[in-house]
Amino acid sequence: MALYLLFESASGYSLFHAYGLDEIGQNTEAVRNSVLDLTRFGKVVKLVAFQPFSSALDALNQCNAISEGLMTDELRNFLEINLPKPKEGKKAKFSLGVAEPKVGSQIFEVTKIPCQSNEFVLELLRGVRLHFDRFIKDLKPSDLEKAQLGLGHSYSRAKVKFNVNRVDNMVIQAIFLLDTLDKDINTFSMRVREWYSWHFPELVKIINDNYLYAKIAKFVENKSELSDNHIPALADIVGDEDKAKEIVEAAKASMGQDLSPIDLINVQQFAQRVMDLSEYRKKLYEYLVTKMNDIAPNLTTLIGEIVGARLISHAGSLSNLAKCPSSTLQILGAEKALFRALKTRGNTPKYGLIFHSSFIGRASARNKGRLARYLANKCSIASRIDCFSEMNTSIFGVKLREQVEERLDFYDKGVAPRKNVDVMKAAVESMVSQLTDDVPKKDEASVKKSKKKKSKGEVVNGEPMDEDKSTGVAADGEAPAEPETEKKKKHKLTEAQQEDGVAAEAVNGANGHDTQQNGAAKKKKKKKKKDREESDGDVPMETEGKKKRKKKAKTEDNE
Repeated sequence: MALYLLFESASGYSLFHAYGLDEIGQNTEAVRNSVLDLTRFGKVVKLVAFQPFSSALDALNQCNAISEGLMTDELRNFLEINLPKPKEGKKAKFSLGVAEPKVGSQIFEVTKIPCQSNEFVLELLRGVRLHFDRFIKDLKPSDLEKAQLGLGHSYSRAKVKFNVNRVDNMVIQAIFLLDTLDKDINTFSMRVREWYSWHFPELVKIINDNYLYAKIAKFVENKSELSDNHIPALADIVGDEDKAKEIVEAAKASMGQDLSPIDLINVQQFAQRVMDLSEYRKKLYEYLVTKMNDIAPNLTTLIGEIVGARLISHAGSLSNLAKCPSSTLQILGAEKALFRALKTRGNTPKYGLIFHSSFIGRASARNKGRLARYLANKCSIASRIDCFSEMNTSIFGVKLREQVEERLDFYDKGVAPRKNVDVMKAAVESMVSQLTDDVPKKDEASVKKSKKKKSKGEVVNGEPMDEDKSTGVAADGEAPAEPETEKKKKHKLTEAQQEDGVAAEAVNGANGHDTQQNGAAKKKKKKKKKDREESDGDVPMETEGKKKRKKKAKTEDNE
């Protein structure tokens, strides 16, 4: 059986015929030994056809299709044109060697060309790749390298493409920086307290908050200059007038030593740095909250921004967290304790990072492990919804949080919680109703816009408005005419038909046609009237005057 090789290069598709396998042997080891020698390998394989890619974009599309195991139309045409066509009803006397088994199965399903992908074929393709520039004329090695480099860059860039609003790497960096800032602010605040306590030691016991302490140290400067006039300003900073008075009284009877102006300036500058860092930490936290609501709204609603960000950071990405089973997510962050327990054959940890959730703190000591397992299950569901859902909604997170609350009540009070199926159905229904509510609003907005455009177009074009229809006011300034009712419209139709009938009769009488012709004309007129009445949808009633006229016309015809 003949063997053909399909080789996908950065410059195009190529088809080779392995015709001289008997010279080197049919086994893999013989092919592997002959690959490096072009004189031997050139006798085994020869080029049958080569189809270059039309552009770099075409090369990228073909590369993406091959990597996903798909056969493009270009590849199918290339194979059908260059491979020998088997006779109808008979099996092909050749096989096609491919590097990707998925591509081979796709080719066989569509074109019925038998394909194979094994170690022997891969060794032959390795030799083709090594000597590819020698098989094709007018192809320089430098050109092939440029094509490979360009396609490699574009393929990697296409694979790394992501939604800018859903970049979990920003959350990972933000939570790392937030933890570092917390440590640094605590360290610097302790340094400010120690430094300024030499001058005003009583302030430490009055003010506990680090940020407020740095702010007051910056405001007070020298304690000896503090007086009752500074109480309103201190009250604005502290938020309590009694504490402001207490600070002033403590400053008057302080046991601290005096500092030189240069030392006070340094203390103030350092206190200002601590204040700036605290304010930046607040802004960074707000940024983290917004990013978490964009990236993982359901996980954020369920467990909070900080804990959710820590889980994503520890897993490496949101997709990695979504791939984790709930048992792994439960002890995420407690790996050391887990392996220590496995080594010593002790009790394994019940929770890791999710211990910082408020749900675990609210549970009793007996139920902490059970609730941690349940919470990890819900976090796993929320992370998968956030990762793979195209809609950015927090409805599922709200429902999952309600389930955890119900489970807490079940552990404490024995109240039976709802089933997960019912809760998920309710979440899906609420999401569908929310979508249906959004659609009419968009339609109303589009209708309003179209009306505005129409009114603007009429004003710009200067077309006369139909005042009688729109406003109902006559042009002569008379009273507005009443709108025509359906009865009046029917009455007008009957009058018009009567006039038509009288005019036709007068014409027939003047010309003096025969009775047969008159009868035919009347039949035609009746048909026309019936057609008109059917098209209008209203069958007008014949009046008594019209019947009398018809009788007179018949008597005249008979005479």
